[in-house]
Amino acid sequence: MNTRIAIIGSGFSALSAACYLARDGYKVTIFEKNNTIGGRARQLKKDGFTFDIGPTWYWMPDVFERFFADFGKHPSDYYQLEKLSPAYSVYFAKDDFITIEDTLGKICETFEKEEPGSSQKLKKFIANAQHNYDVAIKDLVYRPGVSPFELMTPVTIKKLDQFFSTIKKDVRKEFKNERLAKILEFPVLFLGAKPDNTPSFYSFMNYADFGIGTFHPKKGMYEVVLAMEQLALSLGVHIKTGQSVDKINVEDNTVTSIRANGETIAFDGVLSGADYHHTETLLDQSYRQYSENYWKKKVFAPSSLLFYVAFDKKLINVNHHTLFFDVDFELHAKEIYDTPKWPTDPLFYASFPSLTDNSVAPEGQEAGIFLIPLAPGLEDTPELRALYFDKIIARFENLTSQTVKNNIIFKESFCVKDFIQDYNSYKGNAYGMANTLLQTAFLRPKLKSKKVNNLYFTGQLTVPGPGVPPSLISGKLVSELIKKHHTLINYESAI
Repeated sequence: MNTRIAIIGSGFSALSAACYLARDGYKVTIFEKNNTIGGRARQLKKDGFTFDIGPTWYWMPDVFERFFADFGKHPSDYYQLEKLSPAYSVYFAKDDFITIEDTLGKICETFEKEEPGSSQKLKKFIANAQHNYDVAIKDLVYRPGVSPFELMTPVTIKKLDQFFSTIKKDVRKEFKNERLAKILEFPVLFLGAKPDNTPSFYSFMNYADFGIGTFHPKKGMYEVVLAMEQLALSLGVHIKTGQSVDKINVEDNTVTSIRANGETIAFDGVLSGADYHHTETLLDQSYRQYSENYWKKKVFAPSSLLFYVAFDKKLINVNHHTLFFDVDFELHAKEIYDTPKWPTDPLFYASFPSLTDNSVAPEGQEAGIFLIPLAPGLEDTPELRALYFDKIIARFENLTSQTVKNNIIFKESFCVKDFIQDYNSYKGNAYGMANTLLQTAFLRPKLKSKKVNNLYFTGQLTVPGPGVPPSLISGKLVSELIKKHHTLINYESAI
């Protein structure tokens, strides 16, 4: 096969698609605007410290295993995976936190201590979440979002009520303890929406959390990117970095070429793993599927203010992943989704990978990643970044009973402007489009252009949605659509 496919971007979904297409005989070339691959999952290295710029949570290891198995490989062929024990901690006040351990049995014990009788409720809740996981992650998310009938199976018809109730309703009905409820509502934040706007069916995220657990790839999440790059190269994929695509050329409603760094290069098909909205701006107006008004009306996942901080000492009273829920969850959510503004008192998350992995910081020192969820599209200035760093570090010191501000060797930040500049991200969002009821499956932007032949999309603004595992799946789904389309064309040409 000599069919030439250009892929714009080199994030997880783009790399996934590249591997599948190359395996199936396509001539694949990746064009990445930045100087390193990985999209949002790039890496920062400085003075002996290593930080994952983007994703830091490794959930759903079975999805990674399924991806590599499609090529006769296993994650362990490329990187070393460690299950975190404990998985994470959640702070609610000074020296007051709940630690989530590495097995459901231990987590049940924790719940029972916090709220007598809650462990039995938790077991029932997670059993239902596991069933949803089996239905969703092993089946539904591997469907391309072409038709509403994809969701209509004997199992999902029985679960229709779970598409019209919400995570928050289900959790609050069973768990009266506010702290436990917040912990159970937390995983759906990875889907980019509030718990009261996320269908109950998405409780499968709770099974990913409590039932399967949280993992860490040795040397960081970027090792997964490097593994996929190694696989792609072995399959014959060409990867070009520092190549900014600024035009997709179309003739007779069919892709003919792209323009990268001023050079026009002919291709038989184009697949974009870049921001969907941005990709459509590379087309002449008449070939765009979705208007600006369409995008404005969509619910987007948050942006983030991130800090990458090097400390000259080891820290105490924290775990590899630590969440800080000591302020009003509802107010912060409102200031992200309902009345977008810089948060009054932000929840935040911190990761200290050097607690687990001594390869990411010099001996006796600590690498810290701090994240504040923000509404996309906010004003982003150095002064605001500095103000919010001071806010969360002061709280961090108080909550964990330690002083750290004078132990900072350096800090780097990443926020709305950077998401726009580095990833062409719509309004600087960090996670794509939220998985609300009206933005699920066939209701998301399509993998295949409705207006341009041989133009396809993949990644977090299309199906299945936000997150690293869904991105791997998105790449597989679009590769299958491309293969199906070309098989049909070849068949029609032959008759």
